[in-house]
Amino acid sequence: MTPPIQPADQPQAPANRASTAIVCSGFTTQASSVHRISVVIPVYRGERSLEPVIAEIMPMLRESTTSAGARFVVSEVVLVHDCGPDRSDLTLERLIAAHDVVRVVWLSRNFGQHAATLAGMASTTGDWVVTMDEDGQQNPADIGALLDEALAGSHQVVYAKPINRPPHGAVRNLASRTAKRLAARFVGDREFGQFNSFRLVDGEIARTLAAYCGHGVYLDIALYWITSSVGHRPVHLRLEADRPSGYSYSQLFGHFWRLVFTTGTRPLRVITAAGFAAVLLAIAIAGWVVYAKLTAGIPVQGWASILVVVCGSAGAILMALGVIAEYLAVTMGIAMGKPLFVVSSKPTRPARQR
Repeated sequence: MTPPIQPADQPQAPANRASTAIVCSGFTTQASSVHRISVVIPVYRGERSLEPVIAEIMPMLRESTTSAGARFVVSEVVLVHDCGPDRSDLTLERLIAAHDVVRVVWLSRNFGQHAATLAGMASTTGDWVVTMDEDGQQNPADIGALLDEALAGSHQVVYAKPINRPPHGAVRNLASRTAKRLAARFVGDREFGQFNSFRLVDGEIARTLAAYCGHGVYLDIALYWITSSVGHRPVHLRLEADRPSGYSYSQLFGHFWRLVFTTGTRPLRVITAAGFAAVLLAIAIAGWVVYAKLTAGIPVQGWASILVVVCGSAGAILMALGVIAEYLAVTMGIAMGKPLFVVSSKPTRPARQR
């Protein structure tokens, strides 16, 4: 027997009342959704410092509520073994045995913090991905604050913004600030320079980024490629647990150099601008020489013509190099895996004006 057909205009009950949407402050949110958070920690020298960090995360396995009322739970902790000089592997094995929620990605050799972070992102399943260091400097209790910032501003990425000076030497802190300011100039976004390894990333963005990113890409530059809304949340840094930073000045310079090379074409355009300026200077000098000779009868020495030729030829060469550099930048973007577009399963909302 054929069941009666309901009228087309009869309202249908929602399939799942727990997911009924409400409108709050101009944005659509899920009334009772719990945000699942994956925590990714690259491990290089975490033999002694890692276990206390994990112990701080464990209470978040139970559902928690942020100060703004958002419900969240840490659904998994992904630790990436980056083959450091200590016996972090033994610590990781103990953590696996003690906690079902902990998973480990074993890298074949040391690939560096950014590569290890991407490897961890690729293995996550949460709605949001939090990346943090192993040394205890960043407080897991701030995860809720980062989530509040992301939800309040509809941000795809939220960086922790330290309100106190990092516990390093004055020289290193100055070098770090300078490098970040230069990066912000190269990218063309003043807010970009405030990036940090303690970050909250939309889960889809994180996994897409891990799939696209090529060798040698600076992680935060790659995030800048595919996100439209980035937020910052003030946090307080703690002292590192048991050791100074493992980065030498040469390694930090290598990070800065990679940052410059992946920021795009802005640094390369400096070459073209310098060449154009040199050509203009050559034209100005030539004009002044001709004017002085014709109007004032000033004798023109041979150095003037030499200066004009040098400036003109050098400017032409620099402009040509700038054009070539632009072509190389396009090739580099392809080689690094910069995506043409990224598809999301949910709408990207503009940041709220404050």
